[in-house]
Amino acid sequence: MEKPTPILRNLPLTFLIAANLMPVAGVMLWGWSVFEIVALYWFENVVIGAVNILKLLTCNGDLRDPDELRRDKGLPAYLHTPSAPAMVRHGAKIFLIPFFSFHYGMFCFVHGIFVFGMLGGKDKETMEGGPLSGMSVMISSIYESGGSWFVIAIIASHLVSFGWNFIGKGEYRRATASDVMKAPYGRIVVLHITIIFGAFVITALGSPVFLLLVLIVGKIALDAKLHLRSHRKLSELPPDPIAR
Repeated sequence: MEKPTPILRNLPLTFLIAANLMPVAGVMLWGWSVFEIVALYWFENVVIGAVNILKLLTCNGDLRDPDELRRDKGLPAYLHTPSAPAMVRHGAKIFLIPFFSFHYGMFCFVHGIFVFGMLGGKDKETMEGGPLSGMSVMISSIYESGGSWFVIAIIASHLVSFGWNFIGKGEYRRATASDVMKAPYGRIVVLHITIIFGAFVITALGSPVFLLLVLIVGKIALDAKLHLRSHRKLSELPPDPIAR
């Protein structure tokens, strides 16, 4: 009997792909432009940050580099790298979570201003009152034209992944606080450089529907690859026996 494909045996991946298919409906039914698609992808970064705070709250709190844990794998206990007591490790989250919230929040804010300024700031009416006011107008417009369905779907997708993989499969016992804090940045840099580059090309060519759909399919493929890679990386780490 053949083994099921990664999509069929991976519920979070199925939700991820389904949620990312919503922009197809946006393009075909509501006439979304490249800006509206990229703006919603930007909002997904906000969702990722919120879910990452949940991961910081539940992870083992270890500040060691994940490579140290990999070196410990398979070694006798007396050769393991020393770890701070659980109370100290979890107590460090009092400082780590506000730091991540501020740093990641500023990162997303600057990223959002860039997306709006480069792809959505051509409408003079939206620019009245400055970029922040214009950005608010554009977000409201996207929300009213079906964007709320993508927002609901993408929130559900990341919450399913959090519950299924991070909690259900015990990734919280393997993930160190330092690893959890760094994870969203790598995803955003790789994914959104690709998306924004593609968006500029599509805009220059007049935003044909075919290329908008190509952008969406490309994002799904890259997102799925990054999703599988991140969870494979955590599965290779040994669980911390004193994580809780």
